[in-house]
Amino acid sequence: MGVFAKRTMTKTRRRLRDLDQIERDLRSPRHLQQYKETKAAEDLPGLGLYYCIECAKWFESETSLVGHRKGKPHKRRLKQLKEGAYTHEEAMAAIGYRIDNGKKTTEQPKTQDVEMS
Repeated sequence: MGVFAKRTMTKTRRRLRDLDQIERDLRSPRHLQQYKETKAAEDLPGLGLYYCIECAKWFESETSLVGHRKGKPHKRRLKQLKEGAYTHEEAMAAIGYRIDNGKKTTEQPKTQDVEMS
């Protein structure tokens, strides 16, 4: 594996849920419940009782959850959620793709008939 390949690989071991997924969790309790049902309670810290919705993390005890909510990573995540996730239009504009093609006109172009002699 080359040096470039090592830098472009993403770490998946501690990967958290994306902002758009967390926003859906906050809006719809059903969406969050579906996510929690995919995890076995025996495999989760604290048997899955202590969960921070905003950060999508489980904790061993209530005291560690309360300590987490006072910390910088949690506050940073709240700020990210407040700003909102990028939309598809914003992403396309960032790479220079122009979505707005201008105002559409319904008028037919005015042409004049010219007689050839």
